[in-house]
Amino acid sequence: CHISRETSPASSVVLWRCFALSGRNTIMASLNLRCDSTHLLPSRHVTRTRPFRKTWMCPKIIPKRLNNVRMGVMMSEEGDVFSSSSSKSNNGSMGIELQPDLVSFGTLAAEMIPTTMVSPEVEDEEFDLDRPTEGFASIPQAIEDIRQGKLVIVVDDEDRENEGDLIMAASLVTPEAMAFVVKHGTGIVCVSMKGEDLERLELPLMVTRKENEEKLRTAFTVSVDAKNGTSTGVSARDRAQTILALASKDSKPQDFNRPGHIFPLRYREGGVLKRAGHTEASVDLTVLAGLEPVSVLCEIVDDDGSMARLPRLRQFAQENNLKIISIADLIRYRRKRERLVEFTAVAPIPTMWGPFKAYCFKSLLDGVEHIAMVKGEVGDGKDVLVRVHAECITDDIFGNGSGGKQLAIAMRQIEETGRGVFVYLRGPEAKGIDLTHKPRTYDNTSDQTEGVSFPVASREYGIGAQILRDLGVRTMKVMTNNPAHYVGLKGYGLSITGKVPLISPSS
Repeated sequence: CHISRETSPASSVVLWRCFALSGRNTIMASLNLRCDSTHLLPSRHVTRTRPFRKTWMCPKIIPKRLNNVRMGVMMSEEGDVFSSSSSKSNNGSMGIELQPDLVSFGTLAAEMIPTTMVSPEVEDEEFDLDRPTEGFASIPQAIEDIRQGKLVIVVDDEDRENEGDLIMAASLVTPEAMAFVVKHGTGIVCVSMKGEDLERLELPLMVTRKENEEKLRTAFTVSVDAKNGTSTGVSARDRAQTILALASKDSKPQDFNRPGHIFPLRYREGGVLKRAGHTEASVDLTVLAGLEPVSVLCEIVDDDGSMARLPRLRQFAQENNLKIISIADLIRYRRKRERLVEFTAVAPIPTMWGPFKAYCFKSLLDGVEHIAMVKGEVGDGKDVLVRVHAECITDDIFGNGSGGKQLAIAMRQIEETGRGVFVYLRGPEAKGIDLTHKPRTYDNTSDQTEGVSFPVASREYGIGAQILRDLGVRTMKVMTNNPAHYVGLKGYGLSITGKVPLISPSS
């Protein structure tokens, strides 16, 4: 069949990739098919790229003609992972014929659908996203205290086992405040900063993101002490001086000794909407307070040296007249005012497991597009079978590692259930192409692989959570072998009702 001019009047874009052969040269090309009420874009919008260059659902501007290219096989990158069609087919109806002045199309595996999506109904209790969880201060109250140079306690959510951090604006720190932090904290005083400031001060990560095996994957940089105005660097006054220097826009790399007694942390752009961590929460609060995006944080300990839990944190906050807030509430507060992804397109796609609908969401931070494969109707959004999977090219497409196996197991389980969502995260959320750690992941499909092979961490699911929320998911059964607790989900109006292990039939 052909795409005709009578196709839907609503503008929508579907991009396909053509794998074409020209003599001995392999060419990857992208076709930008825009359907509107008047015309189909002509062949001048066919882009020729370098061999094997990846393209994903993004328009290209290329030469008007591809010399010597006559026939190719319809492919898409998501098709490489999910599609049931064979790229070796010789059936002409599955091909694209490229001519100087036109492009004629054979049978396409997906129809164009207008890029609109009806938002599901919002539950009554979620009309006021500014309303704090019972027993916590409101976010505006915490913002005002941060603006005044006061300390605030931040916990993940209302879970009794959560730890709490003392947080304040770095630009307003004093020796007295630092003495309080050191007295009641672990002694490991950190400073959350944006990447641009860390780069300006030439403070690299202590280990790369791929090498980071810390439980929460906190992005520590090399530690520092200020050169001027300090002695050993360990006293409250010295630490305050170092923190003020880190917060100053006038500071230079040579103003610091390395290593030192203050530990800068790299903030993830997007804040708690991207990663539900104390690093991101602390900077978000200072930005909302109109201050420099640099903040101090330190975990609170009990009198016996153990980590203080929520009951003790509440008592501590009352004794010291401190506000206590949750990251979940901060997520809700920011979600009401901004978002990090937008829905762009949807199309039915046949897969090797069965037919699914593919929803495309674009990140407003970096332009990366993520895909949600939806089976059946989400309906009321309750008890939806869900898998959030970070892209790993070597596993998902080429390799025999755990990632590809888990993808296949999850898709099959969703197909058999008849209702579910598989979110495929790309870009910075993904594992990318990393061969250095693969020997540790192959032949190991136990739950440990989810930690070893760099999956979506328990705090770094923000993009996936927003996608699930937009699709209408409310409560879910998560397919995972990872026992970790997912932090701050309540901020997205999501909750986990169960976990389904990813077990292959042969196991």
